[in-house]
Amino acid sequence: MATLTPVRTAAPTARDQRSAPLRHLGPNWYATVMGTAIVANAGAALPGHPSWLRLPCLVVWALSAVLLAAVLAARAGHLWCHPDQACRHLLDPAVAPFYGCLSMALLAVGAGTLSVGAHWIGVRAAVAVDAGLWLAGTASGLLVAVAVPYLMVARHRIGTKSASPVLLLPVVAPMVSAATGPALVPHLPPGQWRAALLLGCYAMFGLSLLATLVMLPAVFARLVYHGPLPLALTPTLFLVLGPLGQSTTAVGNAADAVPAVGSAPYAQPLGGFAVLYGVPVMGFALLWLALAGVMVVRAARRGMPFTMTWWGFTFPVGTCVTGAASLARHTGVAVFGWLAVGLYALLVAAWGTAAVRTAGGLVSGALLAAPRR
Repeated sequence: MATLTPVRTAAPTARDQRSAPLRHLGPNWYATVMGTAIVANAGAALPGHPSWLRLPCLVVWALSAVLLAAVLAARAGHLWCHPDQACRHLLDPAVAPFYGCLSMALLAVGAGTLSVGAHWIGVRAAVAVDAGLWLAGTASGLLVAVAVPYLMVARHRIGTKSASPVLLLPVVAPMVSAATGPALVPHLPPGQWRAALLLGCYAMFGLSLLATLVMLPAVFARLVYHGPLPLALTPTLFLVLGPLGQSTTAVGNAADAVPAVGSAPYAQPLGGFAVLYGVPVMGFALLWLALAGVMVVRAARRGMPFTMTWWGFTFPVGTCVTGAASLARHTGVAVFGWLAVGLYALLVAAWGTAAVRTAGGLVSGALLAAPRR
């Protein structure tokens, strides 16, 4: 009778032991970069450009750039040392959408380089850095906007009960490109280059907006038919604000870039469209902010734990700050300016809370541990 011999597993190598903390470091860590950069970007966009905010915004932008370099290096180590785990992340419907955060992190830091960092490193260097990060962020964002929805259809199995606002992340990235690209228009050669970039931003605006409108009903239907999200996922409700605030920002920034294009036949209507589109969308954003806020309070009373989803309180709210600031510029109505200031105060409080809790989780090692199943 044959005897069964136990299967021996290879002993962990020195490299495996050194890289163990990186094994479960997923693409959601780019949210720390996005959430930090938007504090600087939104502060620079506030009406009146308060002079006392310049230095704090510069410091926060520099911190976001350091965080971007650190997370990029850590993720490169993760992909190099743990390719098996990276493949699992792509095939996990709860993790794969976060690959859109890479693009948004690059774009957010690039935009801050031009709007905030130019005062320190000079306009020419800031334009070069922003252009490089915008190209890299746009390319990766468009790739993810196709690849992750394809995986959702072909490989992932997402039930109606498991749908969450996280599904929006892959298709929001092109909207961030649409919102940050117009700042580069005046720095291009006059003529075709400027017009092509501006219209390209509008194309990405439409791409992201229509894809969001396709996915958002599934998210709301999940809430209506299956009740509130699990406590740890409740902060992801704020992700819905991202495409709303960012699209308002995008049309406003595109209208601001129109004079650099020249006398194009489509130039005149774009300023009006920024208001006609932005005002009702900002109204819906405020409705969703109130609904999401009530749900978060409910979850907090039931013991909502800290997770990386808390960074969902930062970037989406920041896009509403820039959206409200855009409406203040284009309408001249002071209430939008006050709205931007109020939302910015909420953003800073959310960022401070998430940053402190994340630092504590890193020190304790809890945030780098294997996820509980």
